[in-house]
Amino acid sequence: MDEFEIIRRYFARESSGEGIRVGIGDDGAVLIPSRDCDLISVVDTLVSGIHFPETLAPADIGYRAVAVNLSDIAAMGARPRWMTLALTLANVEPVWLDGFARGLFEAADEHALALVGGDTTRGEQTVISVQIIADVDTGKAMLRAGAQPGDAIYVTGTVGDAAAGLSILQSGLPRSDDVDYLIRQFTRPAARIEAGAAIASIAHAAIDLSDGLYADLEKLLLASGVAGSLELADIPLSSQLTNLMHEDDALRFALAGGDDYELCFTASAAEDKIADIGESAGVAITRLGQVLEGSGLKCTRNGDEYDYQDAGYRHFN
Repeated sequence: MDEFEIIRRYFARESSGEGIRVGIGDDGAVLIPSRDCDLISVVDTLVSGIHFPETLAPADIGYRAVAVNLSDIAAMGARPRWMTLALTLANVEPVWLDGFARGLFEAADEHALALVGGDTTRGEQTVISVQIIADVDTGKAMLRAGAQPGDAIYVTGTVGDAAAGLSILQSGLPRSDDVDYLIRQFTRPAARIEAGAAIASIAHAAIDLSDGLYADLEKLLLASGVAGSLELADIPLSSQLTNLMHEDDALRFALAGGDDYELCFTASAAEDKIADIGESAGVAITRLGQVLEGSGLKCTRNGDEYDYQDAGYRHFN
């Protein structure tokens, strides 16, 4: 089976969705942008053995490849429109491709996201690059820059679950309801598209949590030219996480684990408005810190100073 047959069999779909003049099958896709909108483009590359275990189910790999990109779109308050896929494979395995494509389209279909092109090549290992193009009302994209002293810092959902789930996958801990929940948070992360669109009306700055709460919040504060404080006792931890481990270990996963793909944002809106946004988007939103003048991010635990530093995951270090 050559690359053209792979595309035809597993990834070609009727490209008659909104805004598509020409989809898969030509030298490039021809897309129709919406009026009065800015376009946003994001891309993430996932490498087997680095971004996901090679033993992970192919449907989960496909789903995850799309979801991690959708999370970037959510952090900008945008609407996903189209995606492209560049797939490098060492071997052509029909069962793997079938599962991968099923998971990929499952994640895409949840947000009416159309696959409009890409590339398939042979290489030494599995490498997956997904690019997503989204749109947002002109000038309304949420950015990392914009946090203001006096803003509160918020996060959606719970943090630390995905990193714990990956650790469990690697350690082979016996299965249970709690274990299965945490593993699923890694394999099937929820892209907060609806929450991002709702938050955009009140947020001054936002970022998605891919490299860990502490490191990603530091990036937001640095981009905004401000400082911040983080109260560790207020970090939302799931009952599944705290059922399985001591609070100190749960906090370690929450602060530095990464792969949560929740949204962290700053705002000065009233607490009841924040709560209403969370309820309408179907996700809890928790206040866990404050934006300050100056630079850097300091932590407290139950009000006491807590010395903590973490640079997050970095390639080539």
